[in-house]
Amino acid sequence: MIVNPAATSTTSRVRDVLLHALAADLDLEAVETKDRGHAAELGRRAALDGLDLVITFGGDGTVNETVNGMLHAEPGPTRPALAVVPGGSTNVFARSLGLPNNPVEATGQILDALRSERTRTIGLGRADERWFTFCAGLGLDADVVATVERHRDDGRRSTGRLYVASAVRRFFATERRDPPLTLQRPGGEPVDGLSLAIVQNTSPWTYFGNRPIDPCPDAAFEKGLDLFALRGLGTPTALRHSRQLLSGRRAPHGKHVVALHDVEEMTVVSDRPVAHQVDGEYLGERSAVCFRSVPQALCVLA
Repeated sequence: MIVNPAATSTTSRVRDVLLHALAADLDLEAVETKDRGHAAELGRRAALDGLDLVITFGGDGTVNETVNGMLHAEPGPTRPALAVVPGGSTNVFARSLGLPNNPVEATGQILDALRSERTRTIGLGRADERWFTFCAGLGLDADVVATVERHRDDGRRSTGRLYVASAVRRFFATERRDPPLTLQRPGGEPVDGLSLAIVQNTSPWTYFGNRPIDPCPDAAFEKGLDLFALRGLGTPTALRHSRQLLSGRRAPHGKHVVALHDVEEMTVVSDRPVAHQVDGEYLGERSAVCFRSVPQALCVLA
């Protein structure tokens, strides 16, 4: 069990309760992460040691690192299964698997899955060589992730209010007159003049509190990748599509929207370095990223 002690909802008391419950069914070792990259090292070690199951207790960043460690080589039948106990502020991946957002309730569901030997094998995405479980992006959304991470490093909690405030600041600070992104995919004409590109491996993209925010509502673990991109980023366009996203009634639509569904591969290139994120974790700036769907990549308990 890989525990991120710095995750939003992770406390020693909750951890001890979960460990006690899980230890009744498992020969379990719990290890706390020390710094960024440690969860990936632990996931890789678990795969090399031939363990049956890796459990994460933390947020989406902990899950992403662990998965990248477990799948350091190509995925195969000998890899450990993964179970996810939500311990972060949003827990998109755990909730996409149908787990409760409460860690104790989620542990109960995982124990039920263990006892009934209930597993499922899901597809994942790759952004160049980095695996992602539910989303990746270039442009404004990744800029917002980077801003929130800087605030968290300064001691602020990751909340919906912080994301909204960061999004507003980054929107008005972004150079919007010259959109830098171009979408390329095999067999298709390039689409240029894009300001942001969000790639989803499942639905939703994220949550605002308990409300799902879902630019690609048809995305699913059993399908290829979906894309939501915007041509230009003028204020009326941004306000219109923000309202559509928050309403949740249907996918954003209009002449500025570029949408793809169930795609095996696509590449987004930029005429200048832009922010890049996977699973809500900022990875720096990139000038090009190739996104690929990998079916049947990971066995999970849920």
